[in-house]
Amino acid sequence: MLGLAYQRKKNREGKRNRDLQDRLFWIPTEQEIKDAVTTDVYFQYAIDALAYAGINPFVTMEVYTRTNPFPSNWAVVCGIYEVAKLLEGLPIDVDSMEEGEVIVVDPRLAFYEPVMRISGRYQDFAKYENPILGFLCQSSGICTKAARVSLLAENKMNISFGTRRAHPALAATIERSCLIGGLDSVSNVLGAKLLGKKASGTMPHAYILCVGDEVKAWKIFDKAIAKGVPRIALVDTMNDEKFAAIGALEALGNHLEGVRLDTPGSRRGDMKRIVQEVRWELNIRHGGNVKIIVSGGLDEQSILELRDYVDGFGIGTTVSTAPVIDFGGKIVEVKDENGKPEFRSKRGDLSGTKYVYRNEKTFEDLVTLNQKSPSKAYTPLLKPLIRKGRIVRDFKSVDQLKDRTRKLVKRISVAQPRIIWQ
Repeated sequence: MLGLAYQRKKNREGKRNRDLQDRLFWIPTEQEIKDAVTTDVYFQYAIDALAYAGINPFVTMEVYTRTNPFPSNWAVVCGIYEVAKLLEGLPIDVDSMEEGEVIVVDPRLAFYEPVMRISGRYQDFAKYENPILGFLCQSSGICTKAARVSLLAENKMNISFGTRRAHPALAATIERSCLIGGLDSVSNVLGAKLLGKKASGTMPHAYILCVGDEVKAWKIFDKAIAKGVPRIALVDTMNDEKFAAIGALEALGNHLEGVRLDTPGSRRGDMKRIVQEVRWELNIRHGGNVKIIVSGGLDEQSILELRDYVDGFGIGTTVSTAPVIDFGGKIVEVKDENGKPEFRSKRGDLSGTKYVYRNEKTFEDLVTLNQKSPSKAYTPLLKPLIRKGRIVRDFKSVDQLKDRTRKLVKRISVAQPRIIWQ
């Protein structure tokens, strides 16, 4: 009895010492997200005020952006499927672009192309605006950055290394967005598992330091780790990269598949010359098949500078903390009591339900109020996603989305994409 009483006392003390009573971490549950508990309170105020007045019009809301944080006029929209699952079951209709679609953004123009359109009674979906935008803004920013990085890396291997720089609750979302954007693999264990992939990685500096000797550490790794894991030796923990790479080749011989350079910024020097030295020294010692992987603070410029001399990149913070795409949700039509649509919009926005059509050859996107395509050269980008609360679109696999997005990004990067209106 004394033991039970003591344990109960300790449990009570533990609860008093915690900052949260119903969970360990400051993250919502899936059900809380689904119930839109994560919304901003002013949406609830609006619902309560409208309910009090008996006002609940049928509206059309468009989700779009006029700005792009990246130095181009295109971006990749991601998070569409998450929004579909969020809104499933609500008495609304939703049309949207495909997951991983490339959109054209021109901040100089008043008009824009919606990536999503929601139609229904406002009170039925008002509180969901917050999580809708959250899903789209962050995933699209990461996916767009991954697409830009992948485009610059060309045919070189690129791995997502960045989840350590983000809240762990976002790890799987980050990895999914990275894959759709075009990165080849991911390092996060849970992210890889949910994506049905095998996590990719090498070895951390902490491991080398725990062993205390680079050569010994590489040899232990080779003996201890499963044969299917590539032997990529980290070569910048204690010694000069060139001599460490030579040491790794001598220690592991044919077992060595690659070396990774993760030189800290304070000792970086001229990374391109360091890589060239490592490549030369490995080649003349019959290590021409040994791959060189670089990581550590890489950005688009450094990828461009190094891609001709390395075999792969570990892409971290630049992707996982990419700036968001600033989507917003705006009402553009409201039906009156007789069901007649009235054009209504906030000052600075454009009224009316818009349709987006693309000329696939030229990447000329047409924004129009006309529901019918102007010609066979133009295909609609907004297609049914939800009808009366039911998801009506088949979700593509991550691999299918990645392949499609890569092709679109390659094409748009050499085109002159633009938006026109009619």
